[in-house]
Amino acid sequence: MPSSEREQQFLQAEHLVELKSAELKKELRLTDLVLTQILYIVGLSWIGYAAKLGPQNLDFWLAAVVFFYIPSGIVVVHLSREMPLEGGLYQWAKLRFGGLAGFLVAFNLWFYTIILLSEVGITIANNLSYAVGPRGAWIAESKWVILTSGIATSLGLILLACRGLALGKWVHNLGGATLLLLFVIMLVLAIPHWIGGHVASSPVALSIPALSLYSLNIFGKMSFGALSGFEGVAIFAGEYRAVDAARSIRQSVFLAAPLVCVLFILGTACVLVFSRPGDIDLVSPVAQIVSRGSQSMGGGAYFAPVILLLLLVARITQVSLIFNATARLPMVAGWDHLLPAWFSRLHPRHKTPVGAIVFIGSMTILALILGSAGVGSQEAVQLLSNASVTLYALTYLVMFAIPLLGSGETAPWSVRLAALSGFATTALYVILSIFPIITVANPLAFTLKVGGTVLAVNLFGGLYFWYAQAKRRR
Repeated sequence: MPSSEREQQFLQAEHLVELKSAELKKELRLTDLVLTQILYIVGLSWIGYAAKLGPQNLDFWLAAVVFFYIPSGIVVVHLSREMPLEGGLYQWAKLRFGGLAGFLVAFNLWFYTIILLSEVGITIANNLSYAVGPRGAWIAESKWVILTSGIATSLGLILLACRGLALGKWVHNLGGATLLLLFVIMLVLAIPHWIGGHVASSPVALSIPALSLYSLNIFGKMSFGALSGFEGVAIFAGEYRAVDAARSIRQSVFLAAPLVCVLFILGTACVLVFSRPGDIDLVSPVAQIVSRGSQSMGGGAYFAPVILLLLLVARITQVSLIFNATARLPMVAGWDHLLPAWFSRLHPRHKTPVGAIVFIGSMTILALILGSAGVGSQEAVQLLSNASVTLYALTYLVMFAIPLLGSGETAPWSVRLAALSGFATTALYVILSIFPIITVANPLAFTLKVGGTVLAVNLFGGLYFWYAQAKRRR
């Protein structure tokens, strides 16, 4: 196809998305985007994984920033400048690689989000257990508490998402501010112990790190797992108040990136002040810090529950943001007639995709119920986590491939170099994530289960796409 004809089709497809986006309410300002970036990227569990490396975590954090975090920011800014469209990565993949690539990106993100949100009950139960103290140890393993809190949270997310970003942005802003407050509190608890030399493990040390399959596995989690998320705000590009959506995304990346790096590095150091690498709670390392740090303070019995409540607020607002972002993907797929029209139907007043929201929420509750019925072993949790984040990582491989291979792409060499670095780091994560980092009965079976889950999801997504295309042609 001649380049002029391809460019004309590209512009026409962009224009159609812009026309559909005109119906959406414009709610988001730059301040909202910066706090959204922090809330979307900063997952508190990742500082626990990084602390597993001991004092050498700083070397790996710096490498993750150089080889993944900065490159991902460069690529997101580039693609959002070219295609500042509602749906973000879905639109980028669709316009540069075709409809199948775009739909599989959305499909992988749906399953990733559903699995991620289905674990919120476990997180809530774990934090409640820390808040109650030794008497509440049973709460963390109570399937009834996990199921009840998870379903209640999911129903609340559905109602909030239906109300729209007019209310949702304030919830997300509260979550971003709460995350910043939590890191300040962790530092307040840790610094006196750190300065006094009363630490469980040395927090940081600059040295040549020892490379092994285990350390590279953790590095993958620190780079892609912890530092991914810049593309999240681009999903809402049709809901910005500013006319130039690309400029708003670029500014939010530049403002949030340095702060996110500092939070992760200092947060990991705080974990090691109170815990040895082999004694870290990977489900809720921050709750562990607060629980141990407040024991040496007067009134710690009253202080810890308040902080752990803030931790719950941060976690619930995080899943609210991810839920809202993911609910936009069925909507934009509906615009392309790949899903029934009710996925894209907007609420008459709030202009939110109610059908898509209810669908994602219902799938989340179903996954939560099925998960609670199974065995809650560490192996099962890690298997589910590895499979879901691998699905997310595949969407990043597509994103980094666009400047390198995308039809009609004319990215400068700096963007291509960044894309190559990000692609290689993400590929490392995908390869290593299918291996367990804990002792399991059968490592090969674990690997086959994770890989098989990822392949099955994408096979099902591809078959559905071809079915939808055939139905549309008929």
